[in-house]
Amino acid sequence: MLDMMGHAGMAATAVRHLRAAGAPTAVEPLPRPALRAVREDERAPVDPAEFRRVLGHFASGVTLVTAAGEAGPAGFACQSFASLSLDPPLVAFMVARTSTTWPRIAAAGTFCVNVLGAEQGALCRAFAVSGADKFAGVEWTPAPVTGAPRVGGVPAWIDCTISAVHTGGDHLIVVGRVEALGAAEEGGGGPLLFYRGRFGGFSGG
Repeated sequence: MLDMMGHAGMAATAVRHLRAAGAPTAVEPLPRPALRAVREDERAPVDPAEFRRVLGHFASGVTLVTAAGEAGPAGFACQSFASLSLDPPLVAFMVARTSTTWPRIAAAGTFCVNVLGAEQGALCRAFAVSGADKFAGVEWTPAPVTGAPRVGGVPAWIDCTISAVHTGGDHLIVVGRVEALGAAEEGGGGPLLFYRGRFGGFSGG
C-alpha cells in the first residue's frame, strides 16, 4: 500500500510539472495487481472445517432478522450482526447468498433485528430451520416505522431500512439505516450467546 501511494504521489507531481511546462500530460497507468482465485484443481488456502473451528471461538450474540411482505412475515436466525455507524445510525448483518429468506427481506426493503435473550434458544432454533412456518405460535407486532415483525419478549429491537448491500464471498453484507429502536428495562435474563457451536448465557462477576 505504501509503495502504491508513493507511485501515485510521484505520478501527480509529474503531471503538475508537465502541465507547468506546457508538455502533453499523458502518463502510463500503473499495472493493476493480479487478483488470485482458487481454481478447482488447487487446494484452498484455508480448510473450511478448520476455519469454522477457529472462528467458533469468537462468541457472538444471536438475533432474528425479520421483514414483512406480501406473502407474510419472513425471518431467519442471524449471529453475524453488528452496529456499524453512529452518525448516521447504521447496523449490518451478513446473510448467505443461498438463503431462501433473504430475497423476501430484500423485496421488502426493510427489516427488524430482534436481539434474543438467554431463554430464547428454542425460538432461535425454530428460525434456523429452512422451509418451516417460522412464525407459527410466535407473538409479534409491527415495528413502528417499517412494520417488520418485532418479536415479543426480546430484550432489544432495531427497526431499519436497507441502505446498501455489498458482496462478501459466499455471503452478502447488508447495511441498514436505523429508523427506530428500543430495549427492555434493565434486569432481564441476559443475552443469548453462540459459542463453539452451542448456545449459552452470560454470567458476570
